[in-house]
Amino acid sequence: MFTLHKPIAQKDRKELEEYDELTASLLARRGISKAEDAEAFLQPDYDKHIGDPLTMLNMPKAAERISKAIDEGERITVWSDYDCDGIPGGVVLHDFFKKVEAHFTNYIPHRHLEGFGLNIAGIKKLKEEGTKLIITVDCGITDVEQVSYANTLGIDVIITDHHLPSEILPPAFAIIDPKQEGETYPFRDFCGGGLAWKVVCAVLAVGFTGRKKITKGWEKWLLDMAGLATIADMVPLLGENRVLAKYGLMVMRKSKRIGFQKLCSVSRVNQRYITEDDVGFMIAPRVNAASRMGNPRDAFDLFTTEDENHADVLAKELERINRSRRALGAAVTRAAHARLEERKLHGKLGAVIAMGDVDWRPGLLGLVANSLAEEYARPVFLWGRDGGVSLKGSCRAGSKGVSVVELMQVAEKETFVEFGGHAASGGFVVGPEAVFSLEERLCKAYDSLSKKDKGERIEFADAEIASIDTLSEHLTRALKFAPFGMGNKKPVFLLARILLDKVSWFGKGEEHLRLTLIRTNEGSTSSFEAIAFYAKREFGDAVQHLAPRDTITLIGNLEKDQFTRGQPVRMKIVAFSKNLVYNI
Repeated sequence: MFTLHKPIAQKDRKELEEYDELTASLLARRGISKAEDAEAFLQPDYDKHIGDPLTMLNMPKAAERISKAIDEGERITVWSDYDCDGIPGGVVLHDFFKKVEAHFTNYIPHRHLEGFGLNIAGIKKLKEEGTKLIITVDCGITDVEQVSYANTLGIDVIITDHHLPSEILPPAFAIIDPKQEGETYPFRDFCGGGLAWKVVCAVLAVGFTGRKKITKGWEKWLLDMAGLATIADMVPLLGENRVLAKYGLMVMRKSKRIGFQKLCSVSRVNQRYITEDDVGFMIAPRVNAASRMGNPRDAFDLFTTEDENHADVLAKELERINRSRRALGAAVTRAAHARLEERKLHGKLGAVIAMGDVDWRPGLLGLVANSLAEEYARPVFLWGRDGGVSLKGSCRAGSKGVSVVELMQVAEKETFVEFGGHAASGGFVVGPEAVFSLEERLCKAYDSLSKKDKGERIEFADAEIASIDTLSEHLTRALKFAPFGMGNKKPVFLLARILLDKVSWFGKGEEHLRLTLIRTNEGSTSSFEAIAFYAKREFGDAVQHLAPRDTITLIGNLEKDQFTRGQPVRMKIVAFSKNLVYNI
C-alpha cells in the first residue's frame, strides 16, 4: 500500500511559512524546522557554511606536523584507500603537496595483494625509501599493529579516516576521525576525501614556507575531487557535505583536469552539466573498477596526469575493465538469485541473507550485495576469496534503521576475523569454518536488536500529483533540494489511478521499461512517460502483466529526459500497482 506522508506539525509550518507547502514539508522531513536552517540547506554557501578545520580534534597538531615536514623537506607519503573515496582524497593531497613543492609520494595498496589499510611490508618499503611521515586517507583507524611498527622505524603517522574506531586506537602522532570519542566539531559525517580536503585547509591556515605564493581560495579547485569522493562514498549529503557536493559539482563542470575530462567522455557524461547521478552511476563505478579488476594506480594517475595521450589511454582502460566488471558482477548476481530462488522453494528467507563462493571475487561483491539488499529489503552479506585462507566480503543494510556494523559487533565472537564500515555498508573477513554458520549467527544478531533498530520498509510519497500539467512545477520545487544522496533522497511523488497507454522495452537486452501514461481533464488529454531501469530485476513478474488500457497507481522521482528534444519531464518509477487505492 502506498501512503502519503502526514502533514507537518503546525508549529513547523509556521516557522517555515515563507515556503510553499511541498518545500516546507520536504524540509521538515529532513529534520529542518527552523528558518535559518532551511536557508542553509536550500542555499548552501561556501563562506557561510564551511567550518574552521582547526577546531576539529587533533587537527592543529596534525597541520603543524605537516607544515614542519614541508618546511624541512621531509619525505611525506600519502597512503590512501583504493576506492572512489580514498583515490580522490589521495589526489587532493597530491595536488596540494605538488603545489607547495613538498617532498612526497602517494602509496595506494593493491586490493587483492595487500588488502585494506596499512600493512607491515608497505611500511617497511617506505622506510627504506626515506619516508618520515605517513598521512592516511580513508583508512588506518583500526591499524594498531601497523602504526606501532611505523613508530619503531621512526615514522610519524597521521591518520585521517571516517570509519568507526575500535576500542583501542592506533598510537598515531595524530588521529583525525570525526567519529572518535572527544570530537566536538559540529559536523561528523565527512568521507575520507572530504577530510583530506579539510586537512589541506588546515595546513594552509597554519602556514609554511612559501604559503604566500598560494593565492587565496586556491583550495576551492580541489573540490572536484573532494566532491567526487563525497558523492561516491554515499555519506549523508547534509551539513558541510552538502556544501562540498554542491561546489564540487560546480568545479567538476569546469574542471581543466584532463583525466577527468577524458573519463567523462568515455562515460558519455556531459561535463558541463554533470550531476550527482552522473557521479554515482557513471564516474564512480569506473574509478572503483580500477581496484576491483585491475590496478587502483590507474585511476589515481588518470586524475593527476597532465599528459593528454596518457589520460586518454587510462580513461579507455577504466572503461574496458568496468565493462568486464559488469559482466562478472552480473554472473555473480545471477548465481545468487538462483540460490535465493531455491531457498524460497524450501521456505521463507531469513531476516539476513549471507552466502558466498570461493570463486566469487570480493571486489565485485559490494555491488551485488547492494542490488540484493535493495531487492529483498534486508541485510545482505556476501563473501568470496582472492587467495589465502580467509574469506573477504561486503555487506549492505538494505533496510532503514539497520546498521551492518552493529550486526557484526553483536555477532562478532568467533564469527569475524575483522570488519568495519558504516551503518549502511561495510566489509568483513571471516574464517573458513565460520562461513557455515554465518547466516545463522547474523540472523540471531538481528533478532537480538530492538524493533526500533531494525526499522520497517514502507513506501511513502511526499505529495500527490493531481494534474500531469503540474509535473514541471513539482520538478522545479524538488530540484531546490539537489544535490541528492544519503540523508537527502529525491522527493517521491504519487500518481493515482492513471491510464496506461503504451508499454515498451528498450536497451540492448530490452531490460528497461518505458510506460506512456495519459489522463483526461475537462476534455483535454495530457500524456507523459515513466521509466524503470532493469525493471524485471527490480519489480519481478509484475511488469510482465502490464498492458495498454490498464489503470495503475505509481510513485517515483521526477527528472528531465536528457535524451529527448526539449527535455520533457518524466517519472522514474519507484513502485507501482494495478488498480490500487492508496492510503492517505
